[in-house]
Amino acid sequence: MLGAAAFSSSSSTAATTVSTAHAAHTLNTIRHVFHRNTLTSPSPSPSNHSIVCGRFHFLWLRSCNAFPTKAMADSQTLAVPKHNPQSSAPGNKQALISLSDKKDLTFLGTGLQELGYTIVSTGGTASALENAGVSVTKVEQLTCFPEMLDGRVKTLHPNIHGGILARRDQKHHMEALNRHGIGTFDVVVVNLYPFYDKVTSAEGIDFEDSIENIDIGGPAMIRAAAKNHKDVLVVVDSQDYPALLDFLKGSQDDKQFRRKLAWKAFEHVASYDSAVSEWLWKQTVGDKFPPNLTVPLSLKSSLRYGENPHQKAAFYVDKSLSEVNAGGIATAIQHHGKEMSYNNYLDADAAWNCVSEFRNPTCVIVKHTNPCGVASRNDILEAYRLAVKADPVSAFGGIVAFNIEVDEALAKEIREFRSPTDGETRMFYEIVVAPKYTEKGLEILRGKSKTLRILEAKKNEKGKLSLRQVGGGWLAQDSDDLTPQDIQFNVVSENNPQDSELRDAEFAWLCVKHVKSNAIVIAKDNRLLGMGSGQPNRLESLRIALRKAGDGVKGAALASDAFFPFAWKDAVEEACESGIGVIAEPGGSIRDGDAVDCCNKYGVSLLFTNVRHFRH
Repeated sequence: MLGAAAFSSSSSTAATTVSTAHAAHTLNTIRHVFHRNTLTSPSPSPSNHSIVCGRFHFLWLRSCNAFPTKAMADSQTLAVPKHNPQSSAPGNKQALISLSDKKDLTFLGTGLQELGYTIVSTGGTASALENAGVSVTKVEQLTCFPEMLDGRVKTLHPNIHGGILARRDQKHHMEALNRHGIGTFDVVVVNLYPFYDKVTSAEGIDFEDSIENIDIGGPAMIRAAAKNHKDVLVVVDSQDYPALLDFLKGSQDDKQFRRKLAWKAFEHVASYDSAVSEWLWKQTVGDKFPPNLTVPLSLKSSLRYGENPHQKAAFYVDKSLSEVNAGGIATAIQHHGKEMSYNNYLDADAAWNCVSEFRNPTCVIVKHTNPCGVASRNDILEAYRLAVKADPVSAFGGIVAFNIEVDEALAKEIREFRSPTDGETRMFYEIVVAPKYTEKGLEILRGKSKTLRILEAKKNEKGKLSLRQVGGGWLAQDSDDLTPQDIQFNVVSENNPQDSELRDAEFAWLCVKHVKSNAIVIAKDNRLLGMGSGQPNRLESLRIALRKAGDGVKGAALASDAFFPFAWKDAVEEACESGIGVIAEPGGSIRDGDAVDCCNKYGVSLLFTNVRHFRH
């Protein structure tokens, strides 16, 4: 066949230099011959087309001696090695390696070479292997075509993709490879341009540079090898190099091993494409809710069980670009204690989100995702004690969070503080979470309990997308980032609150947004006195909060996450009768007038925020 003859006629490896003008003339002549033989034929048969293509291939390969591939600075001439069919002959064991991240490359290359593999590689990967003493066949020796377009085109060639995609159990596939002198690849090891790292780097990157970091040839090779995983082993993760070499040393084939590598390859490309898609959407429309949304999740840990012991569970980290360096419990550092459980993550997230909203030194204690104790003080030790006293029964076994550093003094207080219920029992916690710890503080907390989980977390950034699953779909919304500084507390009653009462109302309002609806919070002097949560009716939540607040309710502030549907002989009047000094609520009920009249009757200040804080 002409194709085979063409490869045979160029079996020696040599470099020939020619002028750019002569190379261009040669290529144009070949194109002319090819188009004349293909486009002028009235109805070319498949066999005739193959012969014509073979002739073109033959002429083209002959021109390789004259085709420019490498610029010579002094003479403006170019050189290329001739195609070497011996390195790609069918039957030889070949591995294709093209890596952006070259971690453990020497280990891989040496291992494959010792197993008798011919290694084909590109650019910097080839150079790194050669520097490590590993023999390499460069891709252009197989393609007889230079890297071009600033590296955009290197491996997009039939001599590469044919060797990857050919099915060994299909006779006509192997005959086609033989006819064109294309060898098969048994192993493909590729990872991609660092697009994710580039577009999320602190230094920043402009649009054009970001575009150039979108890999094209890499995903094409990975997808091709993964599709043909029955015959080709594809590796995208350096952690799989030892397993790959062990597998190649063995005599048994393992379909599951091949399938797992193929799955990992497709997942790798999918995550990569997800990052490109997310980034490009923000560069164009920028709307937070695109028509299609892909959330790349990476397994962080398998959990002992879910919400209940009979439920299996795992924890995934969101790898979306928007979550990079954006804080939150998912990326917290665990310094000590048992592994986190499903419920631990939920409770720690609730505690951390709540405490992070306060500007002054604050302690928040959470049980079952609800804050049962909150206090702000310049003296963080006092804030901690007051947060516990708000509901010591609920606080026991809860999660305690701080928005400032835990030092030696605070750590000792956490370790030694006795429950206000009996003055004897040391308080027990599942988790302590804070933005940082001193060395001595960590040492003391580690001594409190072997199981105490100690987390160091970064504050959540505002403006995140909040996702929540329902059967068969997901709900997406902006995160609820409003704080008292973002809204107006409008006085609608005859009585105006004093400055201290207004501050209490703001504090209660910030607390209530973190309590499950229906939610009522009673607070005074920057501390939570009582809260009622999760009740089907607001009146019952009020009664729970009043009971917990006890005598402290006199002159305190009350915040409601939503409006009061009734006032007389209902929640508003009961609150007024109990001695509440000021009420903050969104307003918006058709009976708002009743709430105003009721507060006026009892001399209570009423504030409308025009902002609701439902939390389901």
